[in-house]
Amino acid sequence: MRVLGIETSCDETAAAVVTEGGDVLSDVVRSQVALHAPYGGVVPEVAARDHARAVVPVVREALSRAGVTAADLDGVAVTSRPGLAGALLVGLQAAKGLAWAAGKPLVGVDHLVGHLLAVFLRRNGAPAERPAFPYVALLASGGHTAIYRVDGPSLGAIRELGATRDDAAGEAFDKVAKLLGLGYPGGPVVDRLAEGGDAAAAGDAVPRPMARKDSLEFSFSGVKTAVARHVARRGRPEGQALRDLCAAFQGAVVDALVQKTVRAARAEGVERVVLAGGVAANRGLRARMAAACARRDLALFIPPFASCTDNGAMIAYAGALRLAAGERDALDLAPETRTALPRVTRKGGGVR
Repeated sequence: MRVLGIETSCDETAAAVVTEGGDVLSDVVRSQVALHAPYGGVVPEVAARDHARAVVPVVREALSRAGVTAADLDGVAVTSRPGLAGALLVGLQAAKGLAWAAGKPLVGVDHLVGHLLAVFLRRNGAPAERPAFPYVALLASGGHTAIYRVDGPSLGAIRELGATRDDAAGEAFDKVAKLLGLGYPGGPVVDRLAEGGDAAAAGDAVPRPMARKDSLEFSFSGVKTAVARHVARRGRPEGQALRDLCAAFQGAVVDALVQKTVRAARAEGVERVVLAGGVAANRGLRARMAAACARRDLALFIPPFASCTDNGAMIAYAGALRLAAGERDALDLAPETRTALPRVTRKGGGVR
């Protein structure tokens, strides 16, 4: 089975052709970073308009690289939720038009499910080390941060164990980078600077967020506020002081992500841990999670960088599994801004 996947949930226009076995035949991603950088974040209307310009050329390129035509496909998968409404609508309309014209089945995919299954993708013919079900997954990105127990690829087999009450981890990285004058997107820059920094040298500038041992929930708005206060008092740091502050901030965020993910795996009696989402490309997170899992005899599975950030391959693979299970969606499939995965974490502060 060969499935085309289309992804336009935020600021990447992506398309890929993938088999139901997870072999990536092509994967094309067009980034909008340069468009949104002057604003310090994603502008929904700008994103939707650029998707409309790019989606057809990107899909054509994905088909060409895979050496197939629309007639050769077994189905079309598209991100239908969650995401920016206008951005999702562009991808959905393109997928519907292609599926209808080629007489192929259409399936909508939850973007988060795509991330949670991206670990199964095989790229460039390289064998992928794949986890068996069940596994505990940390999904950390610019818009989402949560820990899930994954017992299978279907929506009903995925259960949230804890999520962020406010900012997502990736959002916190971008906001702190903006405070420090590091540009957008800020995550990779903070990661690079943190590598040469000493968190201890920054003192208590950045507290550990929601360190409670009885909770798997996260809160990253406090660390962002702490950095803002530090900058307000002392000004924007430079040189080694900047690297030290980045190390302190990244250390606080990464420690929370690692400790709670490992705690969740042990509480669930699961021996396998998966990293997913754009923040899974963070080198500090990868290193600390690997060390923590090794200490507790947990098997860690980390997708390559291309499978962590938003891409069409993960959507195509998740869609292929739905098609293989006999599932289909009608042409009235509509975009939804929220995930279909049940949420247990309530947004906002206060006693639970």
